[in-house]
Amino acid sequence: MKRIFKPYKVDDLENFKSKVLQLSEDIDHFCLLESNNYDLYPYSNFGFFVAIDSIDHLTANPSTYFFDDLQKFHQVHKDWLFGYLSYELKNQVEPDLSSQNYDGIGCPLAHFFVPKYLFRFYNGKLELGVTDEKHRKAFELLIENVAMENKSKASFQNSPPKRRLNEKEYIESVKALKSHIQRGDIYETNFCQEFYIENEYIDTIAVYKKLNALAKAPFGAYFKQNDLYLLCSSPERYLKKIGQKIISQPIKGTIRRGKNKTADNLLKEALRWDPKERSENVMIVDLVRNDLSKIAVKGSVTVEELFAIYTFEQVHQMISTVVCQVAKGLPFTKILEATFPMGSMTGAPKFKSMELIEKYETVQRGLYSGAVGYVTPLGNFDFNVVIRSILYNAAKKYTSIQVGSAITIDCKPEYEYKECLLKAKAMLEALQP
Repeated sequence: MKRIFKPYKVDDLENFKSKVLQLSEDIDHFCLLESNNYDLYPYSNFGFFVAIDSIDHLTANPSTYFFDDLQKFHQVHKDWLFGYLSYELKNQVEPDLSSQNYDGIGCPLAHFFVPKYLFRFYNGKLELGVTDEKHRKAFELLIENVAMENKSKASFQNSPPKRRLNEKEYIESVKALKSHIQRGDIYETNFCQEFYIENEYIDTIAVYKKLNALAKAPFGAYFKQNDLYLLCSSPERYLKKIGQKIISQPIKGTIRRGKNKTADNLLKEALRWDPKERSENVMIVDLVRNDLSKIAVKGSVTVEELFAIYTFEQVHQMISTVVCQVAKGLPFTKILEATFPMGSMTGAPKFKSMELIEKYETVQRGLYSGAVGYVTPLGNFDFNVVIRSILYNAAKKYTSIQVGSAITIDCKPEYEYKECLLKAKAMLEALQP
């Protein structure tokens, strides 16, 4: 049956979101995508989505090609899909790559589901979309029985996360990567490190609420697949499709917020004209242009905005916007396949950078630096870049935070280490009691 959207009246929108988050405790498939009303971001035009429970779902099978499976799954359902692409899906896109590093979270390569209940909020209106009117009534019963208090969680307090690399080890790895740049193996790469907590429970809902309040990110997400949780405060869009138009918005360039308006403006200008940050950004823009040219209508790849500075709660970011047109009827999976994983999280050239990432990083990235988002019945989509995120496996009681920065010939290893700590700040604070 076709999904029908109808207005859904609530008196308090934030209270409603809290209730549906609590509802996720007893559901295996759940996805909240939150824009936090950040309306400055080009092409951001949704308030939030909440996809609840599953009519059907698709998990990547390592023995079959996921993008083919996803296309078939979408053709069968012709409905909204919500899900993620793990960074490790690169091993299917590039069969000569592999991942042998430690994997504490244990995330599948990819996962999508067709929601039973789908809420969307935009233009000040909340709507509920269902494929069967019985589901609308069933949801009313579910939401009425939500317990807003869960006192059993109140006593849990998390230990400070451990670092997988100490500062000295991190700096040595960055120096080794710079030697590859000097030899001409790569121009730039994204090097990441992990903070982790073992054998401890976390209250995912409370931590997500705190993280979202700290970051107010335009691509926030609370995603649950069985025992796997993603608590995301991403400022970055990977890729969006509107009709025949494709939009990519890579971030390269980060600086802290100032203590007052004058300091804030000075820091923004310092970021805007920093030669190292501009060099990073333009290299990734060129990589994105190259990726999009694989599927774009000839001559349609355009840089709409270069070196733009956007302000978020914790940091200022340098963001560029690259767009193109694709032929009518081109499967959406071909667009994702041609551009995944996103250049801002790999480096240039992409293949060699991913080889070196595997060599010098100590853990698998998994869902970190992958993408979470949705696909519409018509094959339009919007996906973020999974950064500024907390990953949690409830069965293993394992929590992971990964952060990274761009390594170029001009970078200073000590500065890159401090940038990683700056990016991790909100997640570490969200995990504190």
